[in-house]
Amino acid sequence: MTSTGIRLDAPAPGWAIDADVVVVGSGVAGLTAALRCTAAGLATVVVTKARLDDGSTRWAQGGIAAALGEGDTPEQHLDDTLVAGAGLCDEDAVRLLVTEGPDAVRRLITTGAHFDTDDSGAISLTREGGHHRRRIAHAGGDATGAEISRALVEAVRTQAVRTIENALVLDLLKDEHGRTAGITLHVMGEGQHDGVGAVRAPAVVLATGGMGQVFSATTNPSVSTGDGVALALRAGAEISDLEFVQFHPTVLFLGADSEGQQPLVSEAVRGEGAHLVDAAGTRFMLGRHELAELAPRDIVAKAITRQMQAQGAEHMYLDARHFGAEMWEQRFPTILAACRSHGIDPVTEPIPVAPAAHYASGGIRTDLRGRTTVPGLYACGEVACTGVHGANRLASNSLLEGLVFAENIAADIAAGASTPVQDKAVDPGLSAEPHDGPVPLLDPAARIHIQRIMTEGAGVLRSADSLAEAAGRLEAIRADEHKAAVPGVEAWETTNLLLVSRVLVAAAAAREETRGCHWREDRPDRDDAAWQRHLVVRITPERSLDIRPTAGATFPPTAATPLEP
Repeated sequence: MTSTGIRLDAPAPGWAIDADVVVVGSGVAGLTAALRCTAAGLATVVVTKARLDDGSTRWAQGGIAAALGEGDTPEQHLDDTLVAGAGLCDEDAVRLLVTEGPDAVRRLITTGAHFDTDDSGAISLTREGGHHRRRIAHAGGDATGAEISRALVEAVRTQAVRTIENALVLDLLKDEHGRTAGITLHVMGEGQHDGVGAVRAPAVVLATGGMGQVFSATTNPSVSTGDGVALALRAGAEISDLEFVQFHPTVLFLGADSEGQQPLVSEAVRGEGAHLVDAAGTRFMLGRHELAELAPRDIVAKAITRQMQAQGAEHMYLDARHFGAEMWEQRFPTILAACRSHGIDPVTEPIPVAPAAHYASGGIRTDLRGRTTVPGLYACGEVACTGVHGANRLASNSLLEGLVFAENIAADIAAGASTPVQDKAVDPGLSAEPHDGPVPLLDPAARIHIQRIMTEGAGVLRSADSLAEAAGRLEAIRADEHKAAVPGVEAWETTNLLLVSRVLVAAAAAREETRGCHWREDRPDRDDAAWQRHLVVRITPERSLDIRPTAGATFPPTAATPLEP
């Protein structure tokens, strides 16, 4: 593992607390890890960027996939996942997910999550794209994420897990041997702690969510600025599969100039029988794939985009008028309310939809126990690349991945835990590892330019030319670093967005094929001979990007040559 010696420009920590483990993020992955670590007797601190329930999990509509229904099996779930992943899933990781998944969901229920049930009391299951069986458990109709978040937040508060809210993670702390020693963070607003401080711990779990804010239009909340991936890169960790950004096919179209978080129209709407149509009412998914509207997301997103191009249209439509008012109100109340708030009534008219950035299949490379290439640093949830999703995430596998891998991380930390620690006095000399100067911070005004560059050059459609132009424009922004901004939340976020964008564009340019949700117009075919492998990216001490392919679809170990004291 190579140390980069790179960190953000930030004041020295003015306060510090100690713990056995610090979990960064409060979605399904982060809170599950925190609860399991606490149950194992570990002093655990949860750090979250906003409030405990403000992460991406609460926005999840469709549900959580697991082989819970009669006749369904983990093997069938595995097959569907491998097909969706377009030849790049790590089969061992997928097998772990689908085998441990059903019991993980049952444990979530015992934690307090309530899923919708049928008249017999059994969990109601629906279908989504890429699934050949009804295996998606949902809650509140289309409010699954909100219910899971509610249950986990309540459990964290009941167990009095120590939390630090409204805190942006900055960089990783390391000891003299290069092992994880905690994090630096900035707490926004008043509270027990304020300003830049540190949580010192021998184990750090990154569960910071996605990076959808690198694009102009996304389903991700405003906090999803790739902070975890950027931190890991600066710490010397390996990143993989960042070129595989899933664009959700059916996002409510609010206008060509709409930016920021956009309302999602869940795939479960198509799972219940909604049709994709053009302005003339013609279904265009028939004949394109055996599952029609329920094809994997990359196929549906590409079909919508092609149809838009062919007809010179800005969007297509999702038609579910045949559901009737009662079904809309009972099964999809959240989506119904969102549509009506924008002047669209899906009971009486088709919903205008277009693809938007939704989910990062890639992230910080981990093994089956969530360990990264930096000793003591773990990652789970959307920030991680476990190998489960391959080139395209199967619908509703994300919540399950967060559950399963968070539990494995907690077990791994507990197995190697040291004696619990106590809070210590502030160490004025506390800092990140030795470095050759902090990263100059970008003016927050660059954020919108980064997002537009990424949307235009590295969005649904990509090519060598578009990616080269995007790389050049991003480099021009980076070259302007001498016009550095003063340290602050917006400057730190914008600097993280630039780093993540540069890596994404570099990986997308290197992968000269079309696979899964990576669509190269100039390389329209899938090339298994050359590209059935992952791209692993890291930052060198000279701050350049090192990109190398793996030998195949299975990831190499993350700790093949562990550091010795």
